[in-house]
Amino acid sequence: MARHLNLYKLNNFTMRHGAVLDGATLAYETWGELNEKKDNAILILTGLSADSHAASHDESDLDGWWEYMLGVGKAIDTSKWFVICVSSLGSCKGSTGPCSPEPITKQPYKFTFPDLTLEDIANSSFEVVQALGIKQLACVVGPSMGGMSALALILQHPKATKHMINIAAGCYSEPFSTAIRSLQREAILNDVNFQNGNYSSEQWPTQGMKQARKIGMLSYRSAQEWKERFPRSLRQRPNKPFGIEFPVESYLEYHAEKFVHQFDPVSYIYLSRAMDWFDAFDFHHIDLHNPFEKVQMDSALVIGAKTDFLFPPEQQKEIATLFNQKVCPTELKITNSIQGHDAFLVDKSNYSALVKKYLAKIASI
Repeated sequence: MARHLNLYKLNNFTMRHGAVLDGATLAYETWGELNEKKDNAILILTGLSADSHAASHDESDLDGWWEYMLGVGKAIDTSKWFVICVSSLGSCKGSTGPCSPEPITKQPYKFTFPDLTLEDIANSSFEVVQALGIKQLACVVGPSMGGMSALALILQHPKATKHMINIAAGCYSEPFSTAIRSLQREAILNDVNFQNGNYSSEQWPTQGMKQARKIGMLSYRSAQEWKERFPRSLRQRPNKPFGIEFPVESYLEYHAEKFVHQFDPVSYIYLSRAMDWFDAFDFHHIDLHNPFEKVQMDSALVIGAKTDFLFPPEQQKEIATLFNQKVCPTELKITNSIQGHDAFLVDKSNYSALVKKYLAKIASI
């Protein structure tokens, strides 16, 4: 992946709450070729734990987190589109975040990192786009946190993109969603090894990160899917009292163990809070019936899953309604996917078909 990774320097980047980052880095990757008019660019804004590596670049490369969606001949066809994916500001995936060295002390920022918002993530990502000589995107694509970041982008830059694909997101986090993330943050903060952020690789807040991931997994998938995958009849005797006994417990343990050292705990806390802080209706600080009324787009596609209870279908319906009222013709597609919030990652046939059809339509306009 490293040979395809690009780095962009943010100079005197002003964040929404007033702090200024100087010399911060954003990691990004691109696929395809930018045409002469520079009007075939697509920006992908990522979910909380994803990075810039959305797809492989060649046969010798590692698969990306959205491998099935992006590439030559795929739904986001890189023989037609120039695609950019940026690791979010604040993450630990190549872009500057809480685990990065602070310029003066050379020590990790940890909790001295400035308050982070999705508006900051959107603004910094769009700065990369502009640095590539692109004045307006053909389309911005955002799943989950990326969908919220996409809304933050158009609120701050009403002419940033002609089209949008918004997936599994909302104009804000509902109380249930915030409660889930609050418990995840609490699990990390209360780990004995967390030490107010002063953990080390030898004394990592392993249990807190595992608990946070398990709580997250409960909200990412659906009870319907798990009922089909994990029959209660399959049990094993635990090797310690009240240890792992049911298949669903093994599933949670496996994914938690896999995640523990893949993401920095403080970065996780910052990004999680940024999601809970975002509210499209608060952006202008005035009482607007429709916060998107100044946005200028030609069309949008909003996708949700009927089994998503982290960002339920009512939230995608709200986005589509607001867009149709004031912004542009917007299609709403609620799938029958049983995989819940994570359906956009695993229900390949449904989601690739929807994205492919929409991009083919806007390409012909």
